[in-house]
Amino acid sequence: MRKKVEKQRVLILGGSGFIGNAIYKELLSYFEVHCTYCKQYGAFSENQVFHNFCVEEDSMLLLLNKIQPTIIISAINGDYKSQFEAYQQIVNYALINAGCSVLYISSSEVFDGKFRYPSYENDITLSETASGKFKISVEKLLLETIPQQTAIIRLPMVLGINSPEVLHLRQCIRHQATFEVFPNLVITTTTINKVCQQIHYIVNQSLRGIFHLASIDMVHHEDLFREITSKMGDKMPIFKSVFNSNEDRYNAILPKENKLKNPHQMTVAEVIEECSLNEEIMSIK
Repeated sequence: MRKKVEKQRVLILGGSGFIGNAIYKELLSYFEVHCTYCKQYGAFSENQVFHNFCVEEDSMLLLLNKIQPTIIISAINGDYKSQFEAYQQIVNYALINAGCSVLYISSSEVFDGKFRYPSYENDITLSETASGKFKISVEKLLLETIPQQTAIIRLPMVLGINSPEVLHLRQCIRHQATFEVFPNLVITTTTINKVCQQIHYIVNQSLRGIFHLASIDMVHHEDLFREITSKMGDKMPIFKSVFNSNEDRYNAILPKENKLKNPHQMTVAEVIEECSLNEEIMSIK
């Protein structure tokens, strides 16, 4: 049984989002947890540990000085320039507060300029998209200024029964609508439940460095969603195959240097199994 750590104060930036809110629910019973939400998510305003914060308008330093977190987990979205300024303020706070650790939720997008092979933690990043280039810049800022306080969490496609992709798939099945799949795209994946467990472990163990919280094996994008659909039942959506190339392209990150222990690893088969369950079964589990 995991012990409740009273003295650790966690601040989750972007706690109203899909990933941030799931991390909040995972850590809530074990830490003093605070979260941010932007003003468009008014439903969180009645929760006293949720703080209204919009990265384009508010001061990150004021927020940090108010809450005084010992652990900062960032899954925040917003304007890139405003975000980067916020991360610079996070670095300044962490330099003054040496006991504070920073977990940055990054993604496989930092490798979206590479297509021929899967990518590992220490591979050189390369991106062709604005989102990927921005994530690379934040990773570089944190690793160059506060490396002993930083954990970079790179995520693949994150699924789960309530994930946006699976909810969209269920809607397409129900209405016999079109669902796009990519036959030549090789990916890794995971579930939101596994990501939350892994982040909890990283926090508890005070781990640092770069982590690829992805399945330990790979799958074609089309095969993944066809298998999830077949396990859900007999009905199918209209699968639309999208070919970006004639050969396999990789958007796959794999754990190697910082691979977590076996209970904290995930396989594609386990992802498929969890995503094909219904909500009633998951609530019983």
